[in-house]
Amino acid sequence: MRYEDRADAGRHLARRLQHLRGTDAVVLGLPPGGIPVAYEVARSLGVPMDVLVVRKLGVPWQPELGFGAIGEEGLRVINEDVLRESGLSPVEQEDVERSERAELERRVRRYRADRPPLPLAGRTAVVVDDGLATGAPAEAACRVARARGAGEVVLAVPIGAETTVPRLRETADQVFCLQVLRHLGSVGAWYRDFSQTNDTEVAALLADAGHPGSSPDSPRRPERPSTVDEVEVPAGPVRLAARLVVPATAQAVVAFAHGSGSSRHSPRNQHVAAVLNRTGLGTLLLDLLTEDEERDRHNVFDIILLARRLQAVAQWLRRETALPVGYFGASTGAGAALEAAAGDDIRAIVSRGGRPDLARPAALAHVRAPTLLIVGGLDTRVLGLNRLAADWMHCEHRVAVVPGVTHLFTEPGALDTVAELACEWFTARLARPDAAARPIRSA
Repeated sequence: MRYEDRADAGRHLARRLQHLRGTDAVVLGLPPGGIPVAYEVARSLGVPMDVLVVRKLGVPWQPELGFGAIGEEGLRVINEDVLRESGLSPVEQEDVERSERAELERRVRRYRADRPPLPLAGRTAVVVDDGLATGAPAEAACRVARARGAGEVVLAVPIGAETTVPRLRETADQVFCLQVLRHLGSVGAWYRDFSQTNDTEVAALLADAGHPGSSPDSPRRPERPSTVDEVEVPAGPVRLAARLVVPATAQAVVAFAHGSGSSRHSPRNQHVAAVLNRTGLGTLLLDLLTEDEERDRHNVFDIILLARRLQAVAQWLRRETALPVGYFGASTGAGAALEAAAGDDIRAIVSRGGRPDLARPAALAHVRAPTLLIVGGLDTRVLGLNRLAADWMHCEHRVAVVPGVTHLFTEPGALDTVAELACEWFTARLARPDAAARPIRSA
């Protein structure tokens, strides 16, 4: 069975946990994806909900593969099998853990604000996530709950891997997993909508769960609509056709730089942009060349021209939205995005099947924006070019390889993986706690 979304999974999970209704249980959601699931469980059971922050320790060249996890209270869990197979060195492990520890502390501050964690001493802690793959984050969360004095630790998830669930029964007193699968694949494959949950949504759900008197029948707060505009962006002597979408709670906006032979109508980039919008990020899908310019193939590969256009676009976005700006580049657009980011205030960059090697080595060396390079595992030539470009970069960067995927990411679930990776990268590096959405002025 595939769930519609995380809220749907939470409602299914709550039916399995009705024996906890009216008890002294506390539901602990693992952010970001476990929070919408936990919210539905807590509402149904009529018990309080809190956040329990853990961070997966991902293999640098394959971040979706976790070699362990860290949690609050300084807890650290390592998956020795993954660590052995990856060949990760101690120095590489320390670099990943240092980065994730800083992100964990940021999220604790963001989610909890000034609220202290709910007391767990002697109570039943119900740890909830959206699924179990390696299980390292869930194991870390259970251990944190135990360290905080929980009388009983219950782990509850909608879906999990057959090889993982039995192992977690050694950590939790009880494990409730609605679907235990021999061939899990990715957790996201079992959801029709597995879009990334951003910090704003996490904070809103936690605040709402803390309201006294909330119940399963309480009305949901209506979502404010997004601002959607067909605009023309001035860039030197031309105006570039674009589609700007800014969710009401947007804390940043991402400009898409398309590849050769593509446009703002690219279904692949539209798919990723829609997922970013659902997580609360603004997007600008645009054409960097006019129709007349596209007829000259030299322009399509003129990285300097495309980069200058992108810089003009970034300036326009900052002026019109007052939000931080990131870039998402595909194919040649990735080279243009990195060239444009050198010396500019770009907060984060994601490339899908990109050609970052088309940017000048000097530009790559001057990029300061954290950069994620996503490449299909079967796209061996482009993978080599991405790793070559990464060697020139001195900023935070990562090459994420999606196994079994070719250059255009046409394989089932491939674009969902791209969107998930992009959402995680952007929300962690673009979101500003003090950023507030502002009205969009007409172009």
